[in-house]
Amino acid sequence: MTAEQRNDVEPETGSISAATQTEIAAEAETAPTPAVQPRRGGGPFGGGAQAPVQKAMNFGPSAKRLIGRLRPEAWPVITVTVLAIIGVVFSVLGPKLLGEGTNIIFEGVVSSALGQQIPDGTSQAEAVEMLRAAGQDDIANMVSAMSGFSVGAGIDFAALGTVLLGVLALYLLASLFMWLQGWVLNGAIQRTVYRLREDVEEKVNRLPLKYFDGMQRGEVLSRVTNDMDNVSQSLQQTMSQMLTSLLTVVGVLVMMFTISPLLALVALVTIPLSAVITVVIAKRSQKMFAAQWKHTGALNARIEETFTGHALVKVFGRQKEVDEAFDEKNDELYTASFGAQFVSGIIMPAMMFVGNLVYVAIAVVGGLMVAGGTMRLGDVQAFIQYSRQFTQPLSQLGSMANLLQSGVASAERIFELLDAEEQDADPQTPASPASVVDGGDAGARLAFEDVSFSYSPEKPLIEHMNLVAEPGSTVAIVGPTGAGKTTLVNLIMRFYDVGSGRITFNGVDIADMTRDDLRSRTGMVLQDTWLFGGTIRENIAYGRPDATEEEILAAAVAAYVDRFVHALPDGYDTVLDDEAGNLSAGEKQLITIARAFLARPSVLILDEATSSVDTRTEVLVQKAMAALRADRTSFVIAHRLSTIRDADVILVMENGSIVEQGSHTDLLAAKGAYYRLYNAQFEAPVDEQV
Repeated sequence: MTAEQRNDVEPETGSISAATQTEIAAEAETAPTPAVQPRRGGGPFGGGAQAPVQKAMNFGPSAKRLIGRLRPEAWPVITVTVLAIIGVVFSVLGPKLLGEGTNIIFEGVVSSALGQQIPDGTSQAEAVEMLRAAGQDDIANMVSAMSGFSVGAGIDFAALGTVLLGVLALYLLASLFMWLQGWVLNGAIQRTVYRLREDVEEKVNRLPLKYFDGMQRGEVLSRVTNDMDNVSQSLQQTMSQMLTSLLTVVGVLVMMFTISPLLALVALVTIPLSAVITVVIAKRSQKMFAAQWKHTGALNARIEETFTGHALVKVFGRQKEVDEAFDEKNDELYTASFGAQFVSGIIMPAMMFVGNLVYVAIAVVGGLMVAGGTMRLGDVQAFIQYSRQFTQPLSQLGSMANLLQSGVASAERIFELLDAEEQDADPQTPASPASVVDGGDAGARLAFEDVSFSYSPEKPLIEHMNLVAEPGSTVAIVGPTGAGKTTLVNLIMRFYDVGSGRITFNGVDIADMTRDDLRSRTGMVLQDTWLFGGTIRENIAYGRPDATEEEILAAAVAAYVDRFVHALPDGYDTVLDDEAGNLSAGEKQLITIARAFLARPSVLILDEATSSVDTRTEVLVQKAMAALRADRTSFVIAHRLSTIRDADVILVMENGSIVEQGSHTDLLAAKGAYYRLYNAQFEAPVDEQV
């Protein structure tokens, strides 16, 4: 269990946070072994989190539920849709208007050319008759299809300027509405993800420890970080693009059918071809992406392992083997990544190839129709532009298929967490023990009354335990690994609820108290230290942010932090890095002890709290602990039995049961289980010498 989690004490309460509960349960000697989970990639490339999966198990229901999260943003979504429709309308009108400009230029050039063989001012009908009489039927057909034609009129630059200004205005308006659409949609999506993050945070705090026992910490972190970010990015990129693309396809189809139904049918050939190409390539690329993420995780795990044990690699001269292992994993990742990116990259060129085929078909058919007088040249030009606009959104929809599927898969993993079974709710009318005095209850009395508990029904652990810890007493818990020492602490903190019987706090059943109330009266100092990135003063005041400067200094003096802190560059304002690497293990432990001093809980739990300090400091800390434990009930889990000689009661646990209890002197005289444990600490060196 990491130091980061073991001492994760909630501000102002002195209690353990949900993340800490996970780690405590994972270290419980008698807890059931969770199912083996695949190791997640870590290190500088992966950050210890799993990359989002590529495919959802239940795409339809998960996608529907994800879209349902946008229900509170109904009006912004409607606004986005309206803005998108307006923007697309302006956008698709542009080619049609540009076609009119082409017609003006083309018809002006033709009228000037005809002016050399037909008198200026000849009407369009007369010009057509004269051309047919001259045997120029193709030119006659083109002239008959023109609008407002007059021989010798030339190019109408005023009308052309009006058209160009109109096109410019259309595209500017289209861009403006698309920008507004993105702005409104971005706000709606970010608010939705914000609410989803809040729901996940609240859910994590309501989950029981048995959920975390079967789930690796990296897996949980991946769901609340990587998967959440992937959902946000997927919604942001796909919703706007898909909405715009679908509307563009519809709008372009309408314009194409308006111009020429025959050419529109030619363009529609793109849809089935595009769908087949996308499906075939996407299926193959998905497998390769899965292999890519698998090899990425393996490489990250190798890097994390090597960096963590860098000193040992150097000591044992294993640099060559490490480099070879890295090269092997790196080659596997290169091969998988190259294949995935190459195959998925085929989609766009394939779609462009289909688009070019349609372009050629439209150009040929459109040219024949212009020559036949059934279409104007500008309309063909506009149709070619529309064909480009038609294939582009189809390509975008195809390329977004994997992105959308990945986002829904991440949402599915988040929904699994949100749907997990929660711990029992706190009572609506909670009971409260005796009044709080001096930051804690004056003389907390803890009693186990016929308590039975097991992590799984098949393996009974604690059965019919009876124990009374009197106010101000120190109860030491010893025993071999798996005896149930940490389980006892889990029950006191209500990380787990008892199977039968009850535990009382000053006569009140802890099941009738709120968990916050119970844990606010309890403090813990664990073997592994946890300090956050901040000053030493802030770390000491973590359990009581409102503590005065005098109270902080008093706690530091009592825990002997004051003895070394003045040697640091900035004293109590010295900033610790994430790993508190600028302090020794013993100094970090003293800061956590000072934190417990400042919190002044009524029940104190010490789990080998002095294991990281030197012998001389341990003597001083033991004296400080004695002062801290005055008038407060203390539970001390110890492996070095020499540290608990002064305990009021020593409990010897084996297989979840208390087999012996009494003082240090009495238990040694009884020559039972405690006697064997005590002497085993001194016999081991002798056995090794034999």
